Amino acid sequence: MSLSRRQKRSILLWLDCLCAVLALGIAVVLVTGHLPDAATLRKMIPLGAAILPVAACMTVYLGLHRVKLNAYQLPSLLSSSAIGAAIGFAAFTAGGISHATLPLGVFPVLSMVFMILTVGSRLLLRSLLIWIYRRKQVRKRVLIYGAGQTGQQLAAALATDTEIVPVAFVDDNPTLQSLTIGGLVVYAQQLIPELVARHKIDRVVLAMPSVSRSVQQRIATRLRAMGCEVHALPSFADLVGKDELIRQIEPMELSDLLGRTGLEHELPGISDAYAGRNILVTGAGGSIGSEICRQLLSARPASLILLDHSEPSLYAISRELQDGGTPIPITPVLGSVCEAGLIRHVLATHRVDVVLHAAAYKHVPMVEANVIEGMRNNVLGTKTLADEARAAQVERFILISTDKAVRPVGVMGCSKRLAEMIVQDLATRSSSTAFSIVRFGNVLGSSGSVIPLFQDQIARGGPVTLTHDDVTRYFMTLSEAVRLVLLAGTFTRGGDVFVLDMGAPVPIRKVAQQMIEAAGYTVRDARNPRGDIEIVVTGLRPGEKLHEELLIGSDMLTTPHPKILRAQEGHLSELQMASVLQSLRRAIDTRDLEALSNLNRRWVENAHRAGVVSAST
Repeated sequence: MSLSRRQKRSILLWLDCLCAVLALGIAVVLVTGHLPDAATLRKMIPLGAAILPVAACMTVYLGLHRVKLNAYQLPSLLSSSAIGAAIGFAAFTAGGISHATLPLGVFPVLSMVFMILTVGSRLLLRSLLIWIYRRKQVRKRVLIYGAGQTGQQLAAALATDTEIVPVAFVDDNPTLQSLTIGGLVVYAQQLIPELVARHKIDRVVLAMPSVSRSVQQRIATRLRAMGCEVHALPSFADLVGKDELIRQIEPMELSDLLGRTGLEHELPGISDAYAGRNILVTGAGGSIGSEICRQLLSARPASLILLDHSEPSLYAISRELQDGGTPIPITPVLGSVCEAGLIRHVLATHRVDVVLHAAAYKHVPMVEANVIEGMRNNVLGTKTLADEARAAQVERFILISTDKAVRPVGVMGCSKRLAEMIVQDLATRSSSTAFSIVRFGNVLGSSGSVIPLFQDQIARGGPVTLTHDDVTRYFMTLSEAVRLVLLAGTFTRGGDVFVLDMGAPVPIRKVAQQMIEAAGYTVRDARNPRGDIEIVVTGLRPGEKLHEELLIGSDMLTTPHPKILRAQEGHLSELQMASVLQSLRRAIDTRDLEALSNLNRRWVENAHRAGVVSAST
């Protein structure tokens, strides 16, 4: 049965009073050398009557009865010493008043014995309670790498933990090896495999914050090769004295890749524009689509409809959202945006108010190798979805695009630019649906991003492949990208192209070097032939540009947020768009790759030079 806080304090208070009485008896025995007779006991009565209230009052005054057993440390020891001195003085005073002729040595011994009893009883109680808590628990066994100040602080913090037990220290400093610090032996790092096997170590904690991150990563890589789970710990002073903890323990600073600080905290929250709305998210199982669904939940929509043609991806995101305990209805729909009948049924059945269109093939080599399906899904799928949304009088339609749509040189970029043109064309002829486009660069960690590719290559020991030494890309975080998409839906007036101020483009070679070093390796090149991982240049792939752009024109308008801009861009006329779509359908139906190439070259790749209606028209 667990005790209340008041009961625990009462027990500790009575414990100190009992220790005071016992200390008096033990002091008399120690000083006189024999058990007290009846006369001595009579002399002790007034002394005991004096020290009991003093012990109780001093314990309450110093708050010693409120100190948890696990927190009984040096300040509490000093408090116990003060109480011991007080009861010794009280006994001496009471003896003088009552003319109890006890040896003077009894009184200092009384103080010392009281301190021993009260400290010892608390330590005994703490050990007993820890044993009770631990008896039925399986505790994780931890090896601490680093016997310096941080390691010692960690070991002290874990000494009374009921779930984790520190087993030993490991340190590269020979002067510390074989010493015992805080009850733990310090071993050399060469003995780690033996320690892991002998003590059944569950994880290793790197407690060496002064060592550079690359060195820590190198040690972690070696430990993981032994089958150890590895964690890193910043110094305890840093935890409360510098930046927030999450920024200190990230495996790699995002600002190193972005060339700027993240904008998550600079972008406002999602407004009430989505509250109470029925929202359809296409491509809901993808990295962008799934994050859109997660962030939309905080906007309190009436319902979320998730559309994706990948069964595993759709199942994963729908289960994740439903298992989160949200009261918002989640409806997964398995199918393609190219199926007009399905789209029409979904929009009507769920009375969709907002469409967020994230469904697209986006892997450049895959689309280049499957031109027909890439154009069918990205262009005709967007046309089908947008037409049905307009017919159903959906309130808002937001197309998620890419910087590859700006002056494209490959099929994927052309398909996304054509999708943009479709939305721009419909925006000029729609009175009930507000169409808009959101365009951004590479999203860190998303499917197809260079970051996961580099991580896999580094994990395999390299080489890291780079298409060109001078290639650059814009980067943003997943949360930034999704927040931009959702904010665009609140800013749109119809036909808008929104872009984010993403800073300067980032050299991909720099990204590769930083990731290699952050993983604890060195780059092998002409200057460092003994390095760990080589960066190999493979050449630009079909459909890939050296530098991406975010804007077709130079005219920009502001929005309610300074980091989000509205592009002023031209588009095809209604007749031109109809001609393009007719030619596109014919080429897809006949699988005429040459006709598709000619269409892209005429209407997309060269559209910025001729045949495009100005944005002001």
